[in-house]
Amino acid sequence: MEVCTLIPGQKFEPTVLALGNFDGIHLGHQELLKDGLEKARSLKTLFSVLLFDPHPLKVLHPDRKLELITGKDEKIMLFEKFGVDKVFLLPFSPEFAETTPQEFVENILLKIGVVHVTVGFNYSFGCHGKGKPGDLEKFGEAYNFGVSVVQAQMLDDRVISSTEIRRALLNGDIDLAKAMMGRAPTIIGTVVHGDGRGRDIGFPTANIETHEDLLIPKNGVYAVTAEIDGRIYGGMMNIGIVPTFKTGQEKIIEIHFFDFHGDLYRKDLFIDIQARLRAEKKFSGVREITEQLGKDMEAAKQKLQKQNFTKFME
Repeated sequence: MEVCTLIPGQKFEPTVLALGNFDGIHLGHQELLKDGLEKARSLKTLFSVLLFDPHPLKVLHPDRKLELITGKDEKIMLFEKFGVDKVFLLPFSPEFAETTPQEFVENILLKIGVVHVTVGFNYSFGCHGKGKPGDLEKFGEAYNFGVSVVQAQMLDDRVISSTEIRRALLNGDIDLAKAMMGRAPTIIGTVVHGDGRGRDIGFPTANIETHEDLLIPKNGVYAVTAEIDGRIYGGMMNIGIVPTFKTGQEKIIEIHFFDFHGDLYRKDLFIDIQARLRAEKKFSGVREITEQLGKDMEAAKQKLQKQNFTKFME
């Protein structure tokens, strides 16, 4: 899969293009990608996705915490998995934010050779989001490209959306997030040095530093899996302020991997969150916390075994 930054004057071969923010790449997004891929194969063209880079809110509201479900790198990795041939990165700036819907079509879509565009039912484009799917269909008729509008995907009586998934993660509802995403939600970050406390009490942990724009689920203890050096390991993760040992409010992410022996320092890890075990709580001392960690480890292993991760416990 090719990833390229759009530069004025470039010429591209014909493509079917999927448009959207794609935060979380949930089941609704996946249906959109499936529609685009099928159309591209039927037309015998490339299938592409267009992403703004950086995220528009990062430019328009730099002081706002984004709480993204998936960052750019993870999106690109998942796009390749879902059959995308090319990802266009479109530089976003305050000046570009003033682009009208018609200018977006004429100066971006037509210039990259779109023969068909697929969007979600609530897609908007152009300055202040004035352009809607119906407008895109009219532009398609005027400029001779097709348009598919993928309708909302439902889970029971709920519309699957990034907003719903974000709310579920902030509430610690991993099961709902997994159901809407069609896979486990992730935490992606780099292993950094901690204070060594976990090793001292028999549960060495990897401390994870994440990008500031990524969402961190509700404080608590979770069962997780991660691929490390080609092997999948199960583990338990704590998200919180570690009230037994600290008095501040800085959120810390610590993971104890079962049966792992090695140095993880400075490694980039993709952590799949499989289940939430309990809320974070304060303990009376080291003995009580050690006993609880033993219980958490057994609970995490049981959760992973029930979800067919038995081989990760070996």
